[in-house]
Amino acid sequence: MKIIDLSKPIQYNKNDPWFMRVKIKHKPHKKAKWLIRIFGLPFKLFPKDFVGWADDTIQKMGVHATTHIDAPWHYAPTTNGKKSKTIDEVPLDWCFGEGIVVDMKHKEDFDPITIQDIESFLSAHELSLSPGMIVLIKTGRDKFNGTKDFHKIGTGMSAEATSWLIDQGIKVMGIDSWGWDLPLPHMVKKAKETNNSELFWEAHLVGKDKEYCHMEQLVNLDALPYSGFKVAVFPLKIVGASAAPARVVAMLE
Repeated sequence: MKIIDLSKPIQYNKNDPWFMRVKIKHKPHKKAKWLIRIFGLPFKLFPKDFVGWADDTIQKMGVHATTHIDAPWHYAPTTNGKKSKTIDEVPLDWCFGEGIVVDMKHKEDFDPITIQDIESFLSAHELSLSPGMIVLIKTGRDKFNGTKDFHKIGTGMSAEATSWLIDQGIKVMGIDSWGWDLPLPHMVKKAKETNNSELFWEAHLVGKDKEYCHMEQLVNLDALPYSGFKVAVFPLKIVGASAAPARVVAMLE
């Protein structure tokens, strides 16, 4: 079995915008020696050549700051009239299944991905969707991941295409762009220009009526075939959270 990592490294990056910057404190081995001494073990009873243990503290990291999966709670407090699931409530069976890549690298920045785009791709490559699949939208924008403009560029999913995927029985889907929708600054700009209150966050807000989860900031989708692999995306079990970092991997026999 070959395992392909679809998750970005979790590390400090000065080029990340302030709202997704990660800060981690790495503690050297020697500091643990003093902690053990405080717990009452004399230095003379330390194991031979023991230099202490390394430790690390995540001092700052938003749950949406790196490769992550959003829970229905992120989109709205209720889904179809019922309380939305937080990330710890998302069924794990949703998070493992047959994967399929939908290649949308040809889409221009700010041009939303439509139902016709997806259907045309599936037809051209003789692929089909089935309930429980995990759909990965490849835009190629992961090459900008870690740059200061990552959140400002790229394509994204339309509300109609998102709703259509859910109607095909897809509970989990993901994208290699910064977000699932068109870039946030672009959505703000267009909403102001058109005075249209329905433009902003339209794909996310499908989750008010239809239950689903999506992943953002995937990487390495170019390393995958279009089908014939499984995907695992198990989020950290953060109680009450709107999302969680996940080590997303694809498995090919």
